[in-house]
Amino acid sequence: MFDILMYLFENLVHSESEFRVDQDELTEELIRAGFHHDEIYKALAWLEKLAALQDSDINPYLSSANSHAVARVFTAEEEVRLDVECRGFLMFLEQINVLDACTREMVIDRVMEIDANDFCLEDLKWVVLMVLFNVPGKENAYAQMEDLLFEEPEGPLH
Repeated sequence: MFDILMYLFENLVHSESEFRVDQDELTEELIRAGFHHDEIYKALAWLEKLAALQDSDINPYLSSANSHAVARVFTAEEEVRLDVECRGFLMFLEQINVLDACTREMVIDRVMEIDANDFCLEDLKWVVLMVLFNVPGKENAYAQMEDLLFEEPEGPLH
C-alpha cells in the first residue's frame, strides 16, 4: 500500500499533474503499473481519509483544545510503528515549526493506518510531506519539509 501512495505522490502530485482524476481511471493506471486491486483500494481509502482530516467537523485534531498541547505521550501501538528515531524526528519537526500539534496528530493518524510490516524514518518523512501537501496554509512547512527530504548533506558527516 505504501508503494502505491509513493507512486501516486511522486507521479501525480509531485509532478504537478492534475491530481483530481477519475478514480476508475486512476485504478486502471495503477493496475497497469503493476499494483494489485486490494492494495489500490487501501491506498485510495487512505488518501480519502487524509482529505477528510481537513474538515474540522470530522477531524478531532483541529479543535482548539488540542492545538496547544505541550507534550505527546505515544500509545504502545504507536511506539511499535514509530521507533525512537521516528518519534525524535517528529519532535524535531515541531521544534523547527514544520509541524504543529494538529499536523503532528494528522501524521500519526495516517502512519497508523498504513498497512506495512516495516516502517522507517524515510517512510515517515514521506507521510509528513503528503500530510503537509494536503493541509491548506502549510505551504511553507511543506517547502521546508521538502528541503529536509531532498537535501544532500555537504562535506563529511561526523
